[in-house]
Amino acid sequence: MDAPAAATRGGRYDAVVIGAGLSGLAAGIRIAMYGKRVAVCEKHYLWGGLNSFYKRGGRLFDTGLHALTNFVDRRVSGKPLTRVVRQLRIPYDDLDLAAQSHSTVVSDGAVLRFSNEIDELIENAGALVPDKKDRFVALVEDLRERRLGEEEEPERSARAELMDRLGDELLVDLLLIPCCYYGSARENDVDWDQFVILFHSIFLEGLAMPRRGIRPLLDLFKARLEEQGGELLRKAEVVRVLSRDGRATGVELADGTLLEADTVLSSAGRVETSRLVAPEAPEGATAPLRGRLSFVETISVLDRDPRELVGGHPDCTSSGVVFFSNRRPFRYERPEDDVDLASGVISMTQNFPGAHVDDAGAPKEPVFRVTCLANHDRWTGLTGEEYDAKKQRWSDGALAAATAFCPDVRPHEVYRDVFTPTTITRFTGHHEGTVYGSPKKVRDGRTELDGLFLIGTDQGYLGIVGAAMSGISMANAHVLAKA
Repeated sequence: MDAPAAATRGGRYDAVVIGAGLSGLAAGIRIAMYGKRVAVCEKHYLWGGLNSFYKRGGRLFDTGLHALTNFVDRRVSGKPLTRVVRQLRIPYDDLDLAAQSHSTVVSDGAVLRFSNEIDELIENAGALVPDKKDRFVALVEDLRERRLGEEEEPERSARAELMDRLGDELLVDLLLIPCCYYGSARENDVDWDQFVILFHSIFLEGLAMPRRGIRPLLDLFKARLEEQGGELLRKAEVVRVLSRDGRATGVELADGTLLEADTVLSSAGRVETSRLVAPEAPEGATAPLRGRLSFVETISVLDRDPRELVGGHPDCTSSGVVFFSNRRPFRYERPEDDVDLASGVISMTQNFPGAHVDDAGAPKEPVFRVTCLANHDRWTGLTGEEYDAKKQRWSDGALAAATAFCPDVRPHEVYRDVFTPTTITRFTGHHEGTVYGSPKKVRDGRTELDGLFLIGTDQGYLGIVGAAMSGISMANAHVLAKA
C-alpha cells in the first residue's frame, strides 16, 4: 500500500507515533486494537527504523540485524517475546524464527561459548575460571530472580558490581562485551539495570534469527497495524511537536500538514525528541543527554559458506555471533581514530540452523558481517572520493581483524557494502549516528511536555523484541490506561 497523499493527512487522532521502527509499529498496533485512531509517521518510504532492509547490487540486505535477542519457546509464558505476540495477537509461528546453535565471546584469546541453554554458559565459564564458578552460579541465580525494569540507583556501574561479585576481570569482560555491543549507550560500562535486562535477553533467554530476514517480520507488523485500522504515513517527516500550555497537542510534518493528537509517542530518541519540541533551542541544550557511540559495519556477500574454509577457531567459525575484544580490560568508547578494530561483533546469519533462506526455503548467498566502534566526527565533511576510500580502508581492516577468529573471507567476496555513522544519521536522524541513544534512559517515557512520551531505546528496553515491548508498554500506560 502506498503512503497516503499529503492531502489526505491531517485531522485529529487519539495518538500520533513518531517513527515506524519496531517500537512505533507495535505501539500503533496496540492502540488501534482498541478502536482508537492512530497514525504512525515515518520520514522514509521504508519502515523498520534501525532494523530495516534495502536493496543494493540486486540483493536484499537487512540493516542492524545481527540476531534477535529474547528468544524463548512459545510455551514459555511471561517473557518479552511471548508477551509481545500475545498483546499484539500475532501467532508465534508467524514470526518464523530459527534459534541459534551457539555463539561465542572472545577476550584476549579466551573463548566462551554459550547457547540458549544457560547451563552451557555456566559450564563453560566455570571451565575458564574454575575458582569463580560458584560465584558465577550465584550471580546467575540472582539475575534469574530479578524482575525486569526494577528501579536501580542511577548510573550504577555493572563493571564495578560484577568485579565485586565475581572478582575476575576476564570473566567480567566476557560478560560485558556482548552486553555493551547489544545495548549499552554508556562508554566502557553498562548501567546495572540495563545489564540485568541484557543478561536476560542474551543469556537467560537467547538468540534467534528471522529465517527469511527482517523484512517478513516487519511486513507482519505493518500488515497487523493496517488490519486494525492504524495508519502508516510514509514520507511523513515530523519536524515539530506542537504544544500548548506545556502539553503536546500534535505534530507538524515537513510538508506543513498538522496532525492533532491527544497523545504523542516518539521513537526518535531523547535528544532528537527534545529538538522536535524546541527546534530553535541552542545546539548545546541537550549536551548532557547525548550519547557518543556509533559504528561502522562491513557486510560481505560470499561465494561459499565460511564453515567450508580453513582457519579461525572452530567454535567461532560455526557461531551465529562472535563478540570479540583483543584488549584487556575491554574498552567500549568512541575511538580517537576513525574506527577501533580492537573489538567488535561478527555475525554469520547462515549459522543459525534453518535461517537465511528465501521465500521458497532455498539457501541465500552466505553473508559475513563485522561491526566495530567508530568516531562520527571523523566521517563527516568528506568528499565522495575521500568517503569511499575511507570505507574501503576500514572495511578491509575489519575483515582482516576478523581473521583472528574466523577464516579469511576476503578471497571469496562477491559483493561488499559498508555503512558508517553518517549512514545511520542520514536514515534514522540519530544525533551523531548513535545507535543506542542517550546514556540516560527514561523508564516511564515522560518528557518535558505532558502528553509526549518516549518509546524505544531511550525508554529503556533493548533489541528488536525489547523495542516492540517498549511500544506496547508505553501505549498501555499512556494511551489505553486513560480509557
